[in-house]
Amino acid sequence: MRTVVLATGIAAFLAGGSALAADDQPLPPQNAKKLSEIVAKVEHRTDFRYVKEVDWDSDGYTITYYTTDKAKVQITYDPVTGEPK
Repeated sequence: MRTVVLATGIAAFLAGGSALAADDQPLPPQNAKKLSEIVAKVEHRTDFRYVKEVDWDSDGYTITYYTTDKAKVQITYDPVTGEPK
């Protein structure tokens, strides 16, 4: 019983912490493209291998990916047009 209470408390703490962190970040505009559409553009680039990371800030989506020759590429996309900045 003690384990269940402890686990529930930890889960509540973690959920609350992530909710607070999300409130600090700006949200994409209402008319933004779907993130999946933007990632699909990246996946169709020449020599694409895999997406490493996707970040969001007021400048747009920054996608970090690697190519087949192991080069690291970072591109920031406009969230409304879905085009690179």
